Amino acid sequence: MKAILCKELGPPESLVLEDVELGAPGEKEVKVQVKACSVNFPDTLIIQGLYQFKPELPFSPGSDIAGIVTEVGSAVKNHKVGDEVFGIIPHGGFAEEVIAPANVIFPKPPMMDYETASCFMMAYGTSYHALKDRANLQAGETLLVLGASGGVGLAAIQLGKLMGANVIAAASSAEKLAICTEHGADLTINYSEEDLKKRIKELTDGKGADVVYDPVGGDYTEAALRSTAWEGRFLIVGFPAGIAKVPMNLPLLKGCQIVGVFWGSFVQREPAKNMANTMEIINWFAKGDLKPHIDKVYSLAEAPQALQDMMDRKVRGKIVVKP
Repeated sequence: MKAILCKELGPPESLVLEDVELGAPGEKEVKVQVKACSVNFPDTLIIQGLYQFKPELPFSPGSDIAGIVTEVGSAVKNHKVGDEVFGIIPHGGFAEEVIAPANVIFPKPPMMDYETASCFMMAYGTSYHALKDRANLQAGETLLVLGASGGVGLAAIQLGKLMGANVIAAASSAEKLAICTEHGADLTINYSEEDLKKRIKELTDGKGADVVYDPVGGDYTEAALRSTAWEGRFLIVGFPAGIAKVPMNLPLLKGCQIVGVFWGSFVQREPAKNMANTMEIINWFAKGDLKPHIDKVYSLAEAPQALQDMMDRKVRGKIVVKP
């Protein structure tokens, strides 16, 4: 089978497409024919050795997969050959086939196509865990979403609206903000042209945002933290713009919380809660309340370009690699 391989740590252009012998799954594993694998920002970090997890070389990046089970291990009871599935794996998704632990693979809802299924788990799983479990977002509160046109950002907008929040989307262009509005944002801020702190205050009548969802980092973090409401919750989701250093007197003055969101660890530590969350967001999808925005589909050979586009912030919503 063919796979995109990271044989040395570096930029996307260092990845290669090669034939690989995969072998058989272990007793608690399944082999999946990959029909689609979405691209996530951590994929751009893992190939550079900058992520929390560092697989042994060589490895294939890609974690958000959807496909068909082709083999099952001897101890696997919840999957069979021919099952249509989706799920999150540590890496290996940019390939024609992958071997995955059976407990991270789930039946694909029949109303989801493979591309949509590959875009679902990480974006909506992360955002729902952040808003529900970490922020305890309440109906009527104001939710500010930074980097709102990205995959997790659009997911946060949709989920925030379903949870009854007033949603302010912040992004860097009118084009990006138009997509945010299409997906439910009530108000928008173009932080490439507007003062972020000032506009948050204006749009909230001086109160500030009750919950800030920050998957961006960098200079935007402090500006948004300074505009957080009393007893607000500031969610740290990611930092493609850099890890911010903020004055730690701000949480004291605001009476607010800075809350880390590590969905991958939550999945491992609290699988029952994650399963309950997953069922809730799948039910919303079935009702037509959630829909990933797929910006572009790439071939397997084009996977390095997909990663480069992600790094260059050219992506609106989600992008997908199809072997």
